[in-house]
Amino acid sequence: MNISDNARTVLERRYLRREGDKVLETPEDMLRRVADNIASVETNAYGASPQQTQAMSERFFELLDQLDFLPNSPTLMNAGRELQQLAACFVLPVDDSMESIFDSLKHAALIHKSGGGTGFSFSRLRPKSDQVRSTGGIASGPISFLKVFNAATEAVKQGGTRRGANMGILRVDHPDILEFIACKAQNEDITNFNISVGLTEAFMGAVREDRTYPLRNPRNGQITGHLRARQVLELIIEHAWSNGEPGIIFLDRLNRDNPTPELGDIESTNPCGEQPLLPYEACNLGSLNLARMVRPAQAGPEIDWDKLAKVIELSVRFLDNVIDACAYPLERITEMVRGNRKIGLGVMGFADLLIQLGVPYNSEQAVALARSLMAFIQERSRHASVALAKERGAFPYFEQSVFAGGPPVRNATTTTIAPTGTISLIAGVSSGIEPLFAISYTRNVLDGAKLVETHPLFHKVALQRGFYSAELAETISRTGSLAGLSQVPADVRELFVTAHDIDPDWHIRIQAAFQEHTDNAVSKTVNFSHTATRDDVSRVYWLAYELGCKGVTIYRDGSRDGQVLQVSQKVEPVQPKLAPAAGGVAVGALSADRPAALGSSTAAREQVAQALGAAASAPAGIRPRPRLEESETAGITKKFRIGACGKLFVTVNADDQGICEVFTNTGEEGCPSLSAALSRVISIALRSGIATDAVMDQLKGIRCIGCIIDPETRVLSCPDAIGKAIEKFQNGHNRFDLNVIGGPRTVLSCPETGCGGLMVPDSGCYTCTLCGYSQCS
Repeated sequence: MNISDNARTVLERRYLRREGDKVLETPEDMLRRVADNIASVETNAYGASPQQTQAMSERFFELLDQLDFLPNSPTLMNAGRELQQLAACFVLPVDDSMESIFDSLKHAALIHKSGGGTGFSFSRLRPKSDQVRSTGGIASGPISFLKVFNAATEAVKQGGTRRGANMGILRVDHPDILEFIACKAQNEDITNFNISVGLTEAFMGAVREDRTYPLRNPRNGQITGHLRARQVLELIIEHAWSNGEPGIIFLDRLNRDNPTPELGDIESTNPCGEQPLLPYEACNLGSLNLARMVRPAQAGPEIDWDKLAKVIELSVRFLDNVIDACAYPLERITEMVRGNRKIGLGVMGFADLLIQLGVPYNSEQAVALARSLMAFIQERSRHASVALAKERGAFPYFEQSVFAGGPPVRNATTTTIAPTGTISLIAGVSSGIEPLFAISYTRNVLDGAKLVETHPLFHKVALQRGFYSAELAETISRTGSLAGLSQVPADVRELFVTAHDIDPDWHIRIQAAFQEHTDNAVSKTVNFSHTATRDDVSRVYWLAYELGCKGVTIYRDGSRDGQVLQVSQKVEPVQPKLAPAAGGVAVGALSADRPAALGSSTAAREQVAQALGAAASAPAGIRPRPRLEESETAGITKKFRIGACGKLFVTVNADDQGICEVFTNTGEEGCPSLSAALSRVISIALRSGIATDAVMDQLKGIRCIGCIIDPETRVLSCPDAIGKAIEKFQNGHNRFDLNVIGGPRTVLSCPETGCGGLMVPDSGCYTCTLCGYSQCS
């Protein structure tokens, strides 16, 4: 199996059979296990001879071993093992009764335990303060139950291989829609859900005409009020611009393409939005490796359409077999899945394909290629499904589908464009249909050495054309991009564009081109620069709507404070006349691109001025704080609630030698001078060589007499909060090299101990480019 060392590490950590710390199988053993298990369906369900099944197993093994196709992660993890739960995507109903709500909660826990993700629509729940006839009380509303589901997900660890992930959707005409739009404004809340607002054609028409639209109580259908549609959309845009949430989905478009409308309406999708499903449906996904579908030709590299057609045919058979091989968590799910037999064949390595063909991602040629390529995959996958129907019969609910009266089809849907974060890492290609995220970046490894990771296709081109050097790779790693590098030929700069080099319109146009020929939906992140405006987001929403997309997920660089490391080539203080700081207050937090880190109060600014006025050079034996004009610091800011002291913001910063400073800011109730003094002493201690763990352990556990413990943060005092903030940085955010992205840009470091990888935003989630850790899988 021709995979990278990183891919092998990912497999050992998350996919291969283990007994404690001992790995019991090789990657090749895993592929044999999966191929044998999925091929066994040929005999067990359809009566093939042992010889025929063995031959099919060999074909499946070669398909996987050549990395031409890979199924979703649960299939690789669980096929041929005791769990045998192979599907990635589930949708569960949440009806307006306590019994239904907690049945779905229990079912979600079972699905998460088995490695799946769940989607929910909370649109059927009566609004907050509505009457509850059975008790005479009032309803708590959908957002309160969304938080209950979030807390339950937090408690389920999925066996240590896959994190719980959810999608929460609320219709735009629900009376609680305004609260829903804002429910993730604080990034610490509802951490196990992506959320999306379900928009309707009626709502979009009201926005276009700048009129009001009605809100309806789902309990009885009565109109409870009206909102101005344009203002609601502006509120969605404001929050999406602020931190990427909520996304939007176009509900009527999901149901326009619902293949079995007689069985019900589609109300929700899976966690990343690419798989609309009926209640109790699940879908197993797999992706074609487009980077492997290129052959040399006289005029230059070209798509190998013959190979692609053969791989599509075999992949459809593989995914159809997975439906029968899978042991679903609920009998109701088994009935729905085997009744509709939906599969989702998608792609990965699209950016790598474009590079091999010499086509820039942000070009008309790329859009046209995306359209024709997906049309071919759609047509061939449907053809393979019809062929399977002749052999095995149509899907059981065929007569209740839009296909009734036509040729029998084996699968109600055949195509989906999923985010392929971990399996694309195994295959060594770009994720899904996303552009490259970085050409080169630097990471720290456990022994303190620094490694520059460079995209293999760029490395190959640079060597062939004679301009590669280690110095160039290091230079590129400071920004991740080739933009402005005159030592790289212009045509190479145009070809190797990254996600942040590309105008957001091109992201949407590529997404729309794939959506034209995809049964289900398309997972895609529209990347914005930090300086993007709300109008930029609005323009993309309207372009997505006009071009026929089924949903939009956007991410504006640097928009998730407290979850990202901020890296800047040069930090300009708000008060430039002040000298560089030597104390424990991080001046970088008051840079022009992040003015609110300490707040805008006079007291806060005076605190910073005092720190800046401290001695410019550190005492003997103490490592000096980096000078702003020469060095960089990066860190995290964590907000705590400390009982009577109110809000406390703790920032932990590091330079290239490790943690160098801690500073704090309190609300009006707190004691800023005391916390500032403590942070400065801690900073000096850390730069004096005292072990971080020793400092952290001295702080954690200190309790303030009379302090009320906040049930969410569970901190005991201001010192306890500082200790926990240092621990958070130490356990997941201190391995990240400060030169990864510049410009300024923000990046997220992998929280896995000792990894130090780059977390890439992908459809509302993040996936590590090194170890495969994902917030949604």
